[in-house]
Amino acid sequence: MQSTGTRNPATTPTHCPYCALQCGMNLTPVGGGTVKVSERADFPVNRGALCGKGRTAAAVLAPGARLTSPLVRSGDGALVPAGWDEALDRIAGNLQRTRARYGADALGVFGGGGLTNEKAYALGKFARVVLGTSQIDYNGRFCMSSAAAAGTRAFGLDRGLPFPLEDVPRTGCVILVGSNPAETMPPSLRYFTELRENGGTLIVVDPRRTRTAEQADLHLAPRPGTDLALALGMLHLVVAEGRVDEAYVEERTSGWEEARAAAMAHWPEHVERITGVSVPELREAVRLFCAPEAAMVLTARGPEQQAKGTDTVGAWINLCLATGRAGRPLSGYGCLTGQGNGQGGREHGQKADQLPGYRKLTDPAARRHVAEVWGVDPDSLPGPGRSAYELLDALGTDVRSLLVMGSNPVVSAPRAAHVEERLRSLDFLAVCDVVLSETAELADVVLPVTQWAEETGTTTSLEGRVLLRRRALTPPDGIRGDLEVLHALAGRLGVEKGFPTDPEEVFEELRRASAGGPADYSGIDYRRLAEENGVFWPCPAPTGGDAAAPHPGTPRLFLDRFATDDGRARFVPVAHRPSAEEPDDEYPVLLTTGRVVAQYQSGAQTRRVAELNAAAPGPFVELHPRLAARLGAAEGDPLAVVSRRGRAVAPARITTGIRPDTVFMPFHWPGEGRANTLTNPALDPTSRMPEFKVCAVRVETVTA
Repeated sequence: MQSTGTRNPATTPTHCPYCALQCGMNLTPVGGGTVKVSERADFPVNRGALCGKGRTAAAVLAPGARLTSPLVRSGDGALVPAGWDEALDRIAGNLQRTRARYGADALGVFGGGGLTNEKAYALGKFARVVLGTSQIDYNGRFCMSSAAAAGTRAFGLDRGLPFPLEDVPRTGCVILVGSNPAETMPPSLRYFTELRENGGTLIVVDPRRTRTAEQADLHLAPRPGTDLALALGMLHLVVAEGRVDEAYVEERTSGWEEARAAAMAHWPEHVERITGVSVPELREAVRLFCAPEAAMVLTARGPEQQAKGTDTVGAWINLCLATGRAGRPLSGYGCLTGQGNGQGGREHGQKADQLPGYRKLTDPAARRHVAEVWGVDPDSLPGPGRSAYELLDALGTDVRSLLVMGSNPVVSAPRAAHVEERLRSLDFLAVCDVVLSETAELADVVLPVTQWAEETGTTTSLEGRVLLRRRALTPPDGIRGDLEVLHALAGRLGVEKGFPTDPEEVFEELRRASAGGPADYSGIDYRRLAEENGVFWPCPAPTGGDAAAPHPGTPRLFLDRFATDDGRARFVPVAHRPSAEEPDDEYPVLLTTGRVVAQYQSGAQTRRVAELNAAAPGPFVELHPRLAARLGAAEGDPLAVVSRRGRAVAPARITTGIRPDTVFMPFHWPGEGRANTLTNPALDPTSRMPEFKVCAVRVETVTA
C-alpha cells in the first residue's frame, strides 16, 4: 500500500502499528513521493510475514483517510478547522476552569494501548503532575487486565508471555483458550503449525469452530462463560488420575491443598453439565496435556473478558502449577496480548493504580522513587483512580472534562450507547487521534497527531520484547506528535519543564523511573534496541560503572524462582460461578463477541482502508442452523440481537461452527450493528475487566 507525502530518503526498518506481535516491516520511498510497506525478514517474530492489516497500514497515512488540521466546535455545533494555538488554548482553558470549579478529580484522562511507551509514560505523568488528577485509565483495561491480575497473584509479576514465541513450536502441547490467532494475529499461526509438525499437539478451547480451531488436534467448545469450570474439571482429573507433579508442587509452590480441595468439588460429570464438554473430551484433553515433558497454556480475551476473568485465568495457572508446567524450559502459562502496546501501556503509568516500572501507586517507596525522578513531592501524587469503565460511567457527573488520546470508546466500550451518552454529557471533551473516530466526532476539540511511520518511539510486544519503531517519513503540515501536544498543554497549565518532545529524551527519563521496579527498563537504550532487534525486560542497568557488561535482558522468566517474596508460585483456590447474566425466558441465547481478520479493534483506522473493507464490509450475526431454523432466518437476512442494554441489527451468517445456544458478533463497527451496544459492563472484582464475552440476548428477525 502506498501513501503520499514528504518522505525520508532511505528504507526504514520499523514495526506494524496494529497488534501485539509488532511485526517487523520496511518502509521504502518509491516514485512520486510515496511509501511502500514490504517484508522485513530479519525480525524473528514474523520472519517477513505480514497480514492484510500490516500490508495496507500505509493507507491510513493518506490525507483523505486522516485528520490534517485541528478541529474545534463552532457556535452552530459543527467541527471546523482551527489553528493549533486556538485549539490548545481552548483545551487548556477548559481544563483550568473545570479544575477551579470542581477540583482536580473532575478532570479525566483516557489513554490507549496503541500509544508508544514514551507517550504512555508522558500521559500518566501529565495526568498526575500537571492536572493533579487520579482519574486516568486506558483501553488496555479491556485487553488483558484479568490475565495481568492472575499472573501477578500467582507469579508475583505480569508479563504477557514469560517466554519468547520461538519456544511454542518446541513444546509438547499447547492449550489455547479463547484465542483465534488465525484471525487476530495471523503471522503467529505458523508457531502452532510448526508445533504440530514437530509432533506436538494443539488443544483449542472456544465456543466457535474458528480458523484456529480447525487446526487443532482437539477442539473443546464450552458454553460461553464456563471456561473456569472447564479448567477446574481438568485439574480434578489431574488429581484423580495421579498426574500431579508432587515434587514440583512441594519445591516450587504454596497453597496447593486449598486449590486442590476447590478443584475436587468440580467432578467431570458436573463440569460436563456446566460446560457442554463431554467427560471423554475432558479426559482426552488431560491426557494430551500431561503426556509430554513440556506443555503450555495460553489464554486470550475469551476467558479474560469475564466478570470472573481473574479467577478463570487463575484456574488455568493452577493446572500448569499442579503439573509442573511453569518456570521450566518450554513450559508455562502465558497471555496473548491484543493491542500493539497493551503491555507497555500499563507498565508505565496509564493504568489507574500504577506508576512507571509497573510500580504500585499505593506503595510509599514507589511513590518516592518516581516523585524524585519527576522532581515533585511524593505527597502531591494522587492515589488510585477509577478503572476504565468506571471512569467512563462517571463522565458528566463526577468527571466533567476528559482528554482522550488514542482510543475510541464509543465503539469499543461495553454498554456503548450509555458510554456515548456519558461522553455527550461532558462539559468538555478533547480527543487526540489520527482519524476522526466516532469518539472524536463528539469532541469540542480534536487534535490531529502523528502515526507510527511519522514518529520514533518504543513499544513492548506480547513477548515482553521492547522494540524501537523508527520515524520513516515527515508528517504533513498541520500534524503534531502527542508528545508535542502534552508539552504545549503542560506549558499552558503552568508546568514549563518535564515534558520534552524528543522521544529518546522521554525514554531516558522512563529508564530512570522504571529502575528497580518489576518492569525494569533501565538497562535498555535506543542504541541497543536498534542493534539487537529488541530487548526483553526486565533489563536492569549494570552495576559497577561504565565498564560493567550490560544486562542481556530476560527472554525467559521464572526458571530459577518466581517473583514472589519466597520465590514460590502461589496456587489460588477458585470455584466456578455463573456469569453475571445468564439466559432466561426473555433472553434465552448467549452472545459472545470478537474480531475478524480484516479489521482491528474499534475499526477507526482499518475501516478507512478499501482492501480491508472489501474483505470485511460490515457486522454480522453468526448463528447455528438450528437457531436459524427456529427463527425462520436465511443467510443474509437482517437479524436484531437484543439485550437488556440495547439492540443491534446485522445480517445473518449461518454456520455449524458455533454452538446452537450462542451467537457471535464482531465489534469493529459503529451504528446499528454496534455489538458493544449489547455487552454487559459487569466488572471482575479484581481486574475491573468488563464481561464482554458473555451476555444474555434474544434474536429476532427484522421485517422491512
